Amino acid sequence: MDKDNDSGKSKRIVVIKNGPYIVEGEVPLLTKTQVVSEHGEPLTWQKEGTIPVNEAEYHLCRCGQTSKWPFCDGTHRKVGFDGTETADAGLFETRAMKLPFGSHIIVKKDISLCMDSGFCGFSDAGLNQLLAASSDTKMRSLIMAMVERCPSGALTYSIQKDGSDIEPDLPQQVALTIEITSEGPIAGPVWVSGGIPVERADGQACETRNRVTLCNCGRSCNKPFCDGFHRNSELREARRQRVTGQ
Repeated sequence: MDKDNDSGKSKRIVVIKNGPYIVEGEVPLLTKTQVVSEHGEPLTWQKEGTIPVNEAEYHLCRCGQTSKWPFCDGTHRKVGFDGTETADAGLFETRAMKLPFGSHIIVKKDISLCMDSGFCGFSDAGLNQLLAASSDTKMRSLIMAMVERCPSGALTYSIQKDGSDIEPDLPQQVALTIEITSEGPIAGPVWVSGGIPVERADGQACETRNRVTLCNCGRSCNKPFCDGFHRNSELREARRQRVTGQ
């Protein structure tokens, strides 16, 4: 899904050793915010706006401490940021586990990619409970929508037992996410969609997937991917101020 453009550079993201993400190939950068229910349950995403960027490439902060959010300002050098990649470089298909109970739908989950974005359940019913009722067409439709809104791609679904995964048709873009919590909005991970390749700093290529979430708080234990650490309460206020400027 890597596409050429007029600049001659293909769309890709290169992870710099202990440094930023270099986004190449005229990839749009925008912001998206969770839309949640009255109970705080994530339901979908809303585009907030587009951020002007250099058409050839731009550098996104990875250490989480830049003063020019979301762009890198070199702070990673001052703070001794350790951005060593620790994520499994293997394939989704070898790690994913089939969830039980599904009827007429097969849902798989790769726990190593999960960053607990909250789209896979409600306050009174988790995904397994919904799958147990998936003989109902309306329930299957709900499950499909929930899986497709998982930004990390940790969840996939198929209809046939040996069929290929059905993926949402997502544009090639990079989105800075805002998550809605009981304490207010907080900055979430970098959401990469549309099958843009990600190249690790150690020279390995990550599996090119339709959607992945990259860590931009600097604290993930699954770099370069997000593992949900940004929701740590000690970091929330500082990151909120950097994102909102307030």
